Amino acid sequence: MDPTKYRPRDTFDTTHWTTNSGAPVSNNMNSLTVGSRGPILLEDYHLLEKLANFDRERIPERVVHARGAVAKGFFETTKDISNLTCADVFRGVGVKTPVAVRFSTVVHSRHSPETLRDPRGFAVKFYTREGNWDLVGNNMPVFFIRDGIKFPDMVHAFKPNPRTEAQEWWRVLDFLSHHPESCHMLTFLLDDVGIPKNYRTMKGFGVHTFKLLNKAGRETYVKFHWIPKQGEYSLLDHDAEIVGGKDFSHATHDLLENIDQGNFPEWTLCIQTMDPATELQYDFDPLDVTKTWPEDKFPLMEVGRMVLNKNV
Repeated sequence: MDPTKYRPRDTFDTTHWTTNSGAPVSNNMNSLTVGSRGPILLEDYHLLEKLANFDRERIPERVVHARGAVAKGFFETTKDISNLTCADVFRGVGVKTPVAVRFSTVVHSRHSPETLRDPRGFAVKFYTREGNWDLVGNNMPVFFIRDGIKFPDMVHAFKPNPRTEAQEWWRVLDFLSHHPESCHMLTFLLDDVGIPKNYRTMKGFGVHTFKLLNKAGRETYVKFHWIPKQGEYSLLDHDAEIVGGKDFSHATHDLLENIDQGNFPEWTLCIQTMDPATELQYDFDPLDVTKTWPEDKFPLMEVGRMVLNKNV
């Protein structure tokens, strides 16, 4: 093991410690005592402040997507789509843009198993010359609800019972039964893809319908799809029990270890496009997140690739 690999950054190092109010601290390793073996003094302000900070330090957990893993890499444009967009990331074939990707589970807490039947988050941050662009999505192409006002209620239905810390499917299905638009998403969640084998072998979707804008000001509706070069694999329930019993952080470890070994995961970015002028011609609402666009009418177009080659 290379010890320098895990050396902390010195970006924010200072020459001395300070209290919360900025006063310098001469000794951060020893409490103030009466003599070399005497009792600790309550007048040791730094000691009391340090312990008080420790007792109260909390990193607030995300309400959803609390459990996750991050890796960095690059996105490379492989097809000229300047007729569709003037976005910097797509400015030319071969252009590479740094990215950071966070994969996550959705419902459960930060230290929950990664083998639970649950949607997975697939969030990509592009560090472009024009600024950061976040393409946030899931591993399933649709969602449970159309109207965001229902989102807190939906999450409450999926969250574990605070008394037992167990998810109760009767509560999930009771909520969804009142929202028939959730049926499409439910077929994905309860299908084989409901438990991805790991983060490297799952698809990603923007879910929403986005707009591309070209230099002439012409708009195009677009759907984003991330297709893993490693193939798409999932776990059945009995497989998930075995994998989770051995390592409840298996997906995070799989991602980190493969990148460390040089097995860099790669995804192909494909898009579906639609002329906004035609959106009312179809028997579905193209802006509805509970619907997909049929690929026979809106074929996938490969526009780029993403490679993750650095752990953080």
